[in-house]
Amino acid sequence: MTRKIAVSLPDEQVDAIRRAVDEGRAASVSGFISAAVARAERQNGLARLLDDLDSELGPVSANDLAWADKMLGLE
Repeated sequence: MTRKIAVSLPDEQVDAIRRAVDEGRAASVSGFISAAVARAERQNGLARLLDDLDSELGPVSANDLAWADKMLGLE
């Protein structure tokens, strides 16, 4: 089910969305907005998960971060 709503956006954002549609990077203005909202929901869900893990297990230590960087070749 979908619902039609009205939103106000800065001109620059509207221009960028229309450009994305014109260039085929989005099927429609509604599709672009829907994808952006879905992306924000995923990011918020991940942030909540990380907060929950920090609460349960404590924050990640500097040693753990250094190990992860080394394993990922970021060191």
